[in-house]
Amino acid sequence: MPVQIVRSFASTQVLYKDSIAHVRFIVGMKGVYCLLMLLAEDASLRVGALGRVSFPKGVYAYVGSAQGGIEQRVRRHLGETKRMRWHIDYFLSVARTVTVVSVPTDRKSSECAIAKSLLRSPAAQAAVRGFGSSDCRCESHLIHFEGDEYEDILEMIVGHVSMFCCPYPETMRQP
Repeated sequence: MPVQIVRSFASTQVLYKDSIAHVRFIVGMKGVYCLLMLLAEDASLRVGALGRVSFPKGVYAYVGSAQGGIEQRVRRHLGETKRMRWHIDYFLSVARTVTVVSVPTDRKSSECAIAKSLLRSPAAQAAVRGFGSSDCRCESHLIHFEGDEYEDILEMIVGHVSMFCCPYPETMRQP
């Protein structure tokens, strides 16, 4: 099965999880990614040092950076078995990743800029203070969206992520 790029904006890729096993990023490509997830029902779980956290059902976005390689990081997040290391690992035990949005950039600061940009959206709110942001000053890198208009939320996220794109040289771009 070929890579299913749902939409492509500049160097931003939007991929459905069903095709993630077939995704081929440039090996070691640095960048920022956004996991768009659905939580089917309210959940309460222990999230590492954050303790017990309650999550209302709905649409969530998690913004992360992979300065060692997007492909490896996304594959780890989407893997079934893994050691619980990051906050997102705990959340992914109850949420279903539907879409991955990735963008190549060598600026780690883009992760925080994208999270802050998404949080300015009227439908967005920080899901948990400090989630995914223990190494920065951001309120949260996990964002909960009011409503369930998934396609609208996806389009908004792609717009925000695309603004922070820093494409690699032409020779390193994916075909």
